Amino acid sequence: MVFVGLSLMIEEPFRLAALPLFEDGLVDALEHSFEIGWGRHPLPEWAEALLDHYAEAGRLWGHGVTMSPFSVDAPRREAWLHRVAEACRQRPYVAVSEHFGFMVAGTLDGGAPLPLPPGPASVRTGIAALRSLQATTQTPVGLENLALALGQADVHAQGPLLSEVLDAVDGYLVLDLHNLHCQAINYAIDPLALLEHYPLSRVRCIHLSGGSWSTPHAAGHARRFRRDTHDDDVPAAVHELLHLVLPKCPALDLVVLERLGDTIDGPEAAARLRDDFTRIRTTVEEHHRHG
Repeated sequence: MVFVGLSLMIEEPFRLAALPLFEDGLVDALEHSFEIGWGRHPLPEWAEALLDHYAEAGRLWGHGVTMSPFSVDAPRREAWLHRVAEACRQRPYVAVSEHFGFMVAGTLDGGAPLPLPPGPASVRTGIAALRSLQATTQTPVGLENLALALGQADVHAQGPLLSEVLDAVDGYLVLDLHNLHCQAINYAIDPLALLEHYPLSRVRCIHLSGGSWSTPHAAGHARRFRRDTHDDDVPAAVHELLHLVLPKCPALDLVVLERLGDTIDGPEAAARLRDDFTRIRTTVEEHHRHG
């Protein structure tokens, strides 16, 4: 059985958009990014209640954003792990994942996960980080593939590097299809050919989201590229990828729709989020019927 869930956001536009889905019992599971609620805006009561409900049902999944697992020196990691340990003591999580890549290098903070060069040192660093996360949470742990790449070498190296790290800790892959779509678009690569290098037998969770385009200028040249910004509808090509990928992931437990709560700007955007969720759920149900 593959569940279909949402990534929890705490902004009021998200609550209003997702409420009909919760009321109709369509949201099988919930994914919670731990850092949401750690800042100036604590979790509202309705979000706490949802977390409790899905935890009690055994359908609450954890996801980290700022651990920076491939940083050689991450001075804030111990504090991060301590807070995640507290969250896992408060509620049982099915599993906990983080992002491939690094965010922190000493005192420098990139603000988002960045790609890293492949090699034995990168593998050792990732394994050590995931083992610390495993020990902290006492759950299965996983990594999400990254959208950003600095060149085709990054794109082709990511799958094998993920395989080495996850094999060492018996971890799972969070396969983000929009991230894969970004790499396919930005580097003119067939996404299905790219998937051949990923450990699909380790996929327990699939993410779908939308994103945006950026056009940076350098030395008089501009190059448009796709970014995973979670601020728009799921592209049709990503929905189609879900249909094609489902049969290739025998260990899959969960498919999650992601959308930043403050980007749902009005009733039409809210309706489109529900449409995306319904389309995802329909695709998963069709897979069950024909699988």
